[in-house]
Amino acid sequence: MAQRRHQYERAFEAFLRARHIPYVAVNEARKTLLPESARLTVTAGEEQRSLKSFDFVIYGAGTNLLVEIKGRRLLAPTATGTGRLESWVTLDDVESLRTWQGLFGFGFEPAFVFIYRCDAQPPDGLFQEVFEFEGAWFVLRAALLEAYVRRMRTRSPRWRTVHLSRSDFERISHPFAPARFGLEGDPGPGLPVFKPLSA
Repeated sequence: MAQRRHQYERAFEAFLRARHIPYVAVNEARKTLLPESARLTVTAGEEQRSLKSFDFVIYGAGTNLLVEIKGRRLLAPTATGTGRLESWVTLDDVESLRTWQGLFGFGFEPAFVFIYRCDAQPPDGLFQEVFEFEGAWFVLRAALLEAYVRRMRTRSPRWRTVHLSRSDFERISHPFAPARFGLEGDPGPGLPVFKPLSA
């Protein structure tokens, strides 16, 4: 397993490996994809910004995902519900993923994978994808970039962040890869079905 800086990325990589889903961790591959002198930029209004890297290329049946991991904390459930599933990202995330989609071309879809670290094991039935990693519990939700962009609203102009309302996030986010692993439901509109590598 690659040495990844953030626990959320390491946890997601463990999730992929346990299910034999084919992927490339971008931090390992980026130096071979671009020449040393390359400085890719993205235009944000009149400003040029460095192109932000994403985290994983994940290979699916017909569609491949360019995945940006968004790690968030999920507080212990209360009597009134599960707590808020934070869905905020930066405009740099959005603009960079769109640029990467253009660079990769046909057959690649950008997506956010929100991975929530839970204070305690979530109750059965609240999430379809629950797993343990390094003594902590995690749950996943995935959203394709274009579905996210259609519903995003400004969270902080100063910090250039956007987010979704709770109802919009529930509408467009889906389990990441349920169809091949005995979970009910499908991966959601546009999300590929992953064919596991042979064990």
